[in-house]
Amino acid sequence: MGNFRFLTSGESHGKALTAIIEGLPAGFDIDENFINNELKRRQQGYGRGKRMEIEHDTVEILSGIRFGKTLGSPVTLMIKNKDWENWSEIMSVNAKDFTEEKSFTTPRPGHADFAGAVKYSHEDLRNVLERASARKTAIEVAVGAVAKQILAQFGINCHSEILQIGKTTNPDDFENEINSAREKGISLGGKFKVIYQNLPVGLGSYVHYDRMIDGKIAQMVMSIPAVRSVSIGDGENCASAYGNEFQDEIYTENDKIVRKTNHAGGIEGGMTNGEDLVVVASMKPIPTMKTALKTVDLKTGKETEAHFERSDTCAVEACAVIAENRIACVLLDEFLQKFGGDNKKEIENLF
Repeated sequence: MGNFRFLTSGESHGKALTAIIEGLPAGFDIDENFINNELKRRQQGYGRGKRMEIEHDTVEILSGIRFGKTLGSPVTLMIKNKDWENWSEIMSVNAKDFTEEKSFTTPRPGHADFAGAVKYSHEDLRNVLERASARKTAIEVAVGAVAKQILAQFGINCHSEILQIGKTTNPDDFENEINSAREKGISLGGKFKVIYQNLPVGLGSYVHYDRMIDGKIAQMVMSIPAVRSVSIGDGENCASAYGNEFQDEIYTENDKIVRKTNHAGGIEGGMTNGEDLVVVASMKPIPTMKTALKTVDLKTGKETEAHFERSDTCAVEACAVIAENRIACVLLDEFLQKFGGDNKKEIENLF
């Protein structure tokens, strides 16, 4: 990223999740309540697990904002893990507190357990699980909620829709699909769509591959845990369409350039074209299940069943919220590169 960037830290059962945001111009209104509402949205959705009953995420702003406005200096966010009280010894940073409680050596197929253990030479897969957990997306949502608020001050807003849960695309059947999976002790994935409206033309660029905004968005959404495919607009169907069917023809209406279709999803040539940005993503079923899959114990080398950790049956709605906020980070970064300034007034003059 360029003008707007952030770094997060924290483990699933550690003391807290934190983020430092750099590159926010001064003078923008930031409402802590808006961030907390986004965190609440992330925790909602039918099919969520017991962890959501423990954690009621709220953000604490430690720096960079005074009297509700950005100062131009780095913003620090923190979300405390309430479950830390039950894990303080297990996740202690002190060598003297070493314990094998909650350690495990049976990797879950589809999770980071196996590859992470080999890469970082961890014998205890707890060392992988804690950071690879989707729990870390809570602080990413908080960062995205900051970006969303700045974009909203220029009329840019968003929403998301659930398109599919498991094998059904009928919203009336979603809960039944999740209930059936829960009873079987298995998990469900699904598909969702994120739409951003009122984006200016020209965010991103065609001049280099790493400046094309669709590539940046795809990376940001694809790296959400469990997301396995990302497309822009009708990208999933473009291979079977004829050119005259797929391309969005250009017209004039009241001396303005308009489109009657939006198969491109608001991006052409790596740049926003003024139409709605439409991002579609598919989330695979969560790897942690009560009905365990086969695996190998890395300590004994024997075949066994995979480790079970408290988990959700379905988290597609939460994933859509995460995607909204991650995409906001890409959009704000590109927005500030195009209309950049040290403070809100300068940006407003350029915008």
